[in-house]
Amino acid sequence: MAEEKNKETVEEENKLEETNKVDDVNTDNSEKIERSGLENLRVLENIDVKLTVEVGGAEIKLRELLRINEGSVIELERLAGDPLDILANGTKIAKGEVVMIGERFGIRFTEVVDPKERVQNL
Repeated sequence: MAEEKNKETVEEENKLEETNKVDDVNTDNSEKIERSGLENLRVLENIDVKLTVEVGGAEIKLRELLRINEGSVIELERLAGDPLDILANGTKIAKGEVVMIGERFGIRFTEVVDPKERVQNL
């Protein structure tokens, strides 16, 4: 009986060692995947993105468009004081407000769209 217990113990220890080896391999693979993911992100960091701030929009007839000249005013669909839409490559990513930075205009982000929503809009 002692020999049977020893055999069972040895078998269990062997199984445990194999499991530990598999765990080590899985850990190594997940670390490699994580490292490669970070490297991919670093590559993406250098891609240019066109950032656009949309003040508002209006639908007009072609006749009205042809009559536009200096000093013409077109009423936009957005109310004064409403946050402006901020788009990255045409996809809405945030809302913001205009600020002055020295003698230049800037935009302050007041609300950022949830990343899940951004992906759905693509």
